[in-house]
Amino acid sequence: MFSARDFETAARDRLDPVHADFVAGGARDEITVRANEEAYTRLRLLPRVLRGRAVPDLDVTLFGGRARTPVLLSPTAFHRLVDPEGELATARAAAAAGAVMIASMASTVAVGEVAAAVRAAAPGETVPLWFQLYLQPDPGITEALVRRAVDAGCTALVVTVDSPVLGASERNRRNGFHDLPAGLRCENLVGLRDGERGHVRQIEMSPEFSWDHITRLREITGLPILLKGVLHPEDARLAVRHGVAGLLVSNHGGRQLDTVPATLEVLPEIVAAVAGRIPVLLDGGIRRGTDAVKALALGARAVGIGRPVMWALAADGEKGVRRLLELLREEIEDALALCGAAALDELTPDLVRPAWSGRHFGGAGVGGAVFGEAVLGGGAS
Repeated sequence: MFSARDFETAARDRLDPVHADFVAGGARDEITVRANEEAYTRLRLLPRVLRGRAVPDLDVTLFGGRARTPVLLSPTAFHRLVDPEGELATARAAAAAGAVMIASMASTVAVGEVAAAVRAAAPGETVPLWFQLYLQPDPGITEALVRRAVDAGCTALVVTVDSPVLGASERNRRNGFHDLPAGLRCENLVGLRDGERGHVRQIEMSPEFSWDHITRLREITGLPILLKGVLHPEDARLAVRHGVAGLLVSNHGGRQLDTVPATLEVLPEIVAAVAGRIPVLLDGGIRRGTDAVKALALGARAVGIGRPVMWALAADGEKGVRRLLELLREEIEDALALCGAAALDELTPDLVRPAWSGRHFGGAGVGGAVFGEAVLGGGAS
């Protein structure tokens, strides 16, 4: 395998087409799915030269934990749908790479087992493991899930806030894919109430959640709380005021509201809104090291990958995910060296420019009117 996309090709040869559609698909017309990737093609890197630097340092510290790469594994559900070992294989690969894994609430392996796999794969090293959470209408269920994450040793909660209702995947509807096959279940949901067996439908979406629920969540846990799914700068400012520890700029991989902007498009506004008070992370559309470098230069502290992990796991299990993370690390190191940067904090907005756009070419830099309106604001439909 020589690129992240190679894994998708290999995975499709192995997977049931219905399950491949589940991984690849998004909401409605999948405009946002495409936009996430296309946004990176509209930006160019503008390197510096003759800076006399050694091998780039990719270490990143987030919420008291240190990772050896700025690429984290965003939460994705149902890993055993594509590989028998599921999240165990993913966790071992992430730990070997020193990458933060965000364990999904809808994981087909319990978070305690995922945590044990991380520890076993990186003995003597503390690789952070975070837990993704959907707030539940019953506060007792939310508290029980938080306790399970804490007991497993998770060091941060990633609360998905872009899902007041379930996104409408027309691929899944056409395929009749509405549940896990026999023998698989959402292990983190087992036994939350008497008799509950880990059915995916136990996850309740609710449009009634508000900032008050975030406040109450902060009252029941001392873990750092990140919000995943903030796209509007005013919500970013509200998050800071409500004591949120960080943001993961995400549009759920285009799986919730279709036609929202690509995450890269809104990143500069979110970074400006928080003004350095909390770290901003990003996922959506990262397929190359140069994609990651562009996002990092525009203010993201780290970037997440979702579908590429699932394709790599389906293609070659743990070895596939390891190879994917190795490839992305090599590509980021290469791009940093060619940009004249020795560390992640030397990636700055002046290294990113809009692609040729006629009279706008060479105009205002990142964050200016040309960048915001002519290049990023136009969408990618």
